[in-house]
Amino acid sequence: METTKFLLDEKSLPESWYNLVPDLPFGLDPPLNPATREPVGPEAFAPIFPQEIIRQEVTDKPFVPIPEEVREIYSLWRPTPLFRARRLEKLLDTPAHIYYKYEGVSPAGSHKPNTAVPQAYYNREEGVRRLTTETGAGQWGSSLAFACQQMGLECTVYMVRVSYDQKPYRRIMMETYGATVHASPTDLTRAGRDILAASPDSPGSLGIAISEAVEDAVGNDDAKYSLGSVLNHVLLHQTVIGQEALRQMELAGEYPDVVVGCAGGGSNFGGVAFPFLRENLTNGRRTRLVAVEPASCPTLTKGRFVYDFGDTAGMTPMMKMHTLGHSFVPPGIHAGGLRYHGESPIVSALVHEGLVEARAYPQNPTFEAGLAFARAEGIVPAPEVNHAIRATMDLALEAREAGEEKVILFNLCGHGHFDLAAYEQYLAGNLEDLEHSEQEIEEAVARIPAG
Repeated sequence: METTKFLLDEKSLPESWYNLVPDLPFGLDPPLNPATREPVGPEAFAPIFPQEIIRQEVTDKPFVPIPEEVREIYSLWRPTPLFRARRLEKLLDTPAHIYYKYEGVSPAGSHKPNTAVPQAYYNREEGVRRLTTETGAGQWGSSLAFACQQMGLECTVYMVRVSYDQKPYRRIMMETYGATVHASPTDLTRAGRDILAASPDSPGSLGIAISEAVEDAVGNDDAKYSLGSVLNHVLLHQTVIGQEALRQMELAGEYPDVVVGCAGGGSNFGGVAFPFLRENLTNGRRTRLVAVEPASCPTLTKGRFVYDFGDTAGMTPMMKMHTLGHSFVPPGIHAGGLRYHGESPIVSALVHEGLVEARAYPQNPTFEAGLAFARAEGIVPAPEVNHAIRATMDLALEAREAGEEKVILFNLCGHGHFDLAAYEQYLAGNLEDLEHSEQEIEEAVARIPAG
């Protein structure tokens, strides 16, 4: 019988996270003070992050040791399995070999606990009692709620209103883990009240929810803020995915020609791709790296690579990134984890420098791909990862047309068990493909602060 599942034992769990920054062939632009537009140092993050997280955000060390307590909790689900999608290959009649790293085996059902657990750990070690955060689809909120319960911390989650309504079982999961969940925008913060005053029926956005969570953390001495994507330390923690995948591809006796990941804030894509990018930069490999986003929130493919706020209210330092403008409110697509106006500064710079490719797809083609995958491989994927599956299938079909035996790896970052309402709408033919005209994009980016 041909092998389809490649496993590592618990002893193979990575001992360190990989930091891509020292290996980059270019420098990253520093964050800016929003008032002076002058570069700011790590101290700018002190009101919202613990000191160890800040150190990891700016470290120049290529590897950062993983605390033993974090590795012990990781071992509940890590190392995660790598599969070869032979049935999908057969369905596509492609010579391509398709592999996927399955992160849906974590307690929260996605890759997000890889960073939630260390963030909760470092906050607890520095005496923090409560963490605040935002969540889109609810996978990050579920993961932080789980991590806080492991570390004995309270957790407050501001969940984007449209996802709060679309995904009630994600909210229930967070509450099961002990978190308090609010539909954002709320009347509990000044940022939320301002949005509601201007737009009482606002569907919310990740930018708005970030503003509320940051305001909550800054206004309470016993609380800090925790972020599920975008910044360097988050992508650092996620590299356990790619490090394991490198070893598992060795077990499979192959090496990927292409690595694919969906991209919203960058943590899932960076987690699988950065260890392979290191091989490109330091060992002469030539793997293509493809980040896939929704056409309704086309940050990498239509956004501008400029300085902008990470949140709607303009409370955060300004970051150099691909952005549609911090006031941009994406449509209420079911891939709530990809509805962010900006993108990780590192991933943005990699796209800008040509080291990473970006693609965008509307909703319906991604659900078509997710349904095909579920019927072939048996796993119902989250709407976010359907974007990576769509790109993977297209790449496999391109290989068929060219008669090339490509090896493609994608990160199946979470299951869709709490997203069945989205599949119900797709099966009923009720999903809309929402894209923005160039004029709408121009109007959005015109509101990015000048200079």
